[in-house]
Amino acid sequence: MTPTRRALRGLSTVLIISGVLMLADAGLTLVWQEPVSAVYASVVQGGLGDDLRKLERATPSSLELAALRKLATEKRRMAFLARRMRTDLDRGAAAGRIKIDRIKANYVLVNGSDQDSLRKGPGIYDDVPFPGAPGTTAIAGHRTTYGAPFRNVDKIKPGDEVVVEMRYGTFTYEVEKTQIVKPTALEVIRRVSYDRLVLSACHPLYSAEKRIIVFARLVAAQADGAARISA
Repeated sequence: MTPTRRALRGLSTVLIISGVLMLADAGLTLVWQEPVSAVYASVVQGGLGDDLRKLERATPSSLELAALRKLATEKRRMAFLARRMRTDLDRGAAAGRIKIDRIKANYVLVNGSDQDSLRKGPGIYDDVPFPGAPGTTAIAGHRTTYGAPFRNVDKIKPGDEVVVEMRYGTFTYEVEKTQIVKPTALEVIRRVSYDRLVLSACHPLYSAEKRIIVFARLVAAQADGAARISA
């Protein structure tokens, strides 16, 4: 065999292998999620877990403790700590943890819903309250890339529970309904007469044409950490 023929055969083999790998990648994306970004997200989530544990071990400042002691109820102390955390936490930093048994989701939440933040995990929208403060908390997540935390968000049903754990409390929400809306439908995060949680993801799969929104109502809030300090 001439050197030219050997080179051509080698090139053909490389192209065939590359094609097979590309098809495998596409197949994995269709049936589950894009594998390269999934590995990245898994590694980042591990690091965020360490960050979250450090955050949970952090103690309030003397000024925060003094303010907390002036608040008579755990509800008011949780609201105070939620507002402080909303103000102090860096964009993309670990904020808490979200658990949804229906879709076997258990992820570290980050602060922010911009592109960079959502590559790390589900993210709390900018300009909405953290759980514990009055209003509507909104969390976005990917469905096909970067770990696809909300891949099966369309499987969530009314009555299902969504649990959000923060350093100052655990918040349990009961799903009310699911709705498909345009990406510009900002009314879904408006404040209503009760505290609620909104989950948001692109819809349908592999498209950003619309958004699938899960609405859930706060049904229980258990204080933790500094929120349990005696007044």
